[in-house]
Amino acid sequence: MLSTDAQKLLAANWAANQVQDGMVVGLGSGSTAALAIRALGERVRQGLKITGVATSISSWDLALSFRMEVWPLEACRKVDVGIDGADEVDPRLNLVKGLGGALLREKLVGLAAGELTIVVDEGKLVPALGSHSAVPVEIVPYGWRWTQSRIEALGCRSVIRMDKNDYYSTDNGHYVLDCQFGTIADAPTLAQQLKAITGVVEHGLFLGIASRVVVGKADGTVEVRVRQE
Repeated sequence: MLSTDAQKLLAANWAANQVQDGMVVGLGSGSTAALAIRALGERVRQGLKITGVATSISSWDLALSFRMEVWPLEACRKVDVGIDGADEVDPRLNLVKGLGGALLREKLVGLAAGELTIVVDEGKLVPALGSHSAVPVEIVPYGWRWTQSRIEALGCRSVIRMDKNDYYSTDNGHYVLDCQFGTIADAPTLAQQLKAITGVVEHGLFLGIASRVVVGKADGTVEVRVRQE
């Protein structure tokens, strides 16, 4: 039986091997996405010609270490495919993302991509969003406690994310609240309610964005789930 890390690697390699010469590829953030970037980087070393669009400074730096060409999203007229990880995946391929802190840029690139491929181990599959994971919410620092109180009025407990002895700051200079809603019965309504709060920049509910989810499984197989319209 494969370990969780081996399952992630299996899914990441599968997704990286689908990328074709000349593509513009969204590069996700987090541990599983980093495995996909490394797999793509090895293919670039072997002659694959692609352009990466990074969702974080760390992903940008990792891609450059393989001498991959990397552009900012605003410089791209198209993104052929995005490859990213997720913290939770429900049966309809809705996601919770952002425990790595890059949810805003991940969502921007995911929405720009012609296809968004999510790579996960099978432990990320849940019957409903919120089953295991908090929902990260990126907020502006100014008046953040007031924003937190309005978010908690929606029915959650939240904790501001820390980085050692200071508040964690995203690549965009924002704070992140990790919000425990428990099992989410109506994710679309919650997503709308969060975005309507002044001070909220983005939330980690990725609904109807993933085109397919690639699951590395403990038995060594890969399962590909495709979103049904």
